[in-house]
Formats: sequence, C-alpha cells, structure tokens
Amino acid sequence: SARTEAGLGRAFQLTNLFPRLTVLENVRLVVQARARRGFNLWTMAQGHRDLIDQAEQVLERVRLTHLANQTVAALSHGDQRKLEVAAMIALKPRVFMFDEPTAGMSVEEAPVILDLIAGIKADAQATVLLVEHKMDVIRSLADRIIVLHNGALVADGPPAEVMASDVVQEAYLGKELTDV
Repeated sequence: SARTEAGLGRAFQLTNLFPRLTVLENVRLVVQARARRGFNLWTMAQGHRDLIDQAEQVLERVRLTHLANQTVAALSHGDQRKLEVAAMIALKPRVFMFDEPTAGMSVEEAPVILDLIAGIKADAQATVLLVEHKMDVIRSLADRIIVLHNGALVADGPPAEVMASDVVQEAYLGKELTDV
C-alpha cells in the first residue's frame, strides 16, 4: 500500500491480524511482503527459509517464540498486541504509529507492550507516533507531547513543560477551556 511504501507502520486499538494463521505465518507474510516476494510455486517449494529466519528473529525480539506455531485466534489479547508490534517491526517502517497501544490490556500485559515500544524508540532509526490518553504511558515514552482539545492545538513541547501547562491540566481535569 501507499502507506507501507511511505515507510509507515501502524497499530490500532483493535488488532489487524490473520486469526487462522499461526504467529510465525503472520510475521513471515509481513517479511515476505517487505521483501516483495510474491506467491508462486517455485518460491513456495524453496520453503522461504530466509524469510522464516527473519520472522523468527522478530518473534524472539517480542518474546513470542514459544507461541510461533499457535494460531492467532488462540492468543490472549496481550499476545495479539505483541504480535501486531512484531508485524510492524518486521515491516521496518521509518514511522511507527500506535493508537492507544495498551487499550484493553491487563495490568500485567501493558508493561510488556510499553517495553517493546521503548525498544523501538531506543533504536533511534525510526520515529514513534503515539496517540494515548493515559498520562503514565505518555510520561514513560514521550520526548515531545502535542495536546489537542476539541480539535485545537493547546500545547506542544517537552513532557514536563506540557504537563505543567494550565491549559493541559484544565483539559485533563475536565474544566471548560474558554481561551481556546
């Protein structure tokens, strides 16, 4: 797609995976698409060993190796979210976009996803764009925060500065903003 060609990877609140395929097959398909390898009998006969190796490396990075042969439909929500991050990593985009990455996750599952996102951010070869309402998540991951309220930009800057802003505090405390 044009989005992929532009180097954008995205993950939404609802996962976008192939539920009847295995964890490994889901990631291998992304690796195969990124390598621009089509589906034909000759390449299928070769087994795609190099693609499988790359997919296995990604699964190791997101700690899903033990579930490689499990179908996606059998995974917990948290493991599906990890798989979605794996698919984005396999795509190797320049920009990773996450829409509320911990939505619907348990207290135990959320830190794993946040660690994966922090790892992507630490690689410093990609930009992470995060849409999030949980301030603790924002604090742990953001270098820069942009706050919109009722569709208007109300703050933009470093986390400490933005979070100390009266406008942002009023917006998050639910008070009516009259200056915007």
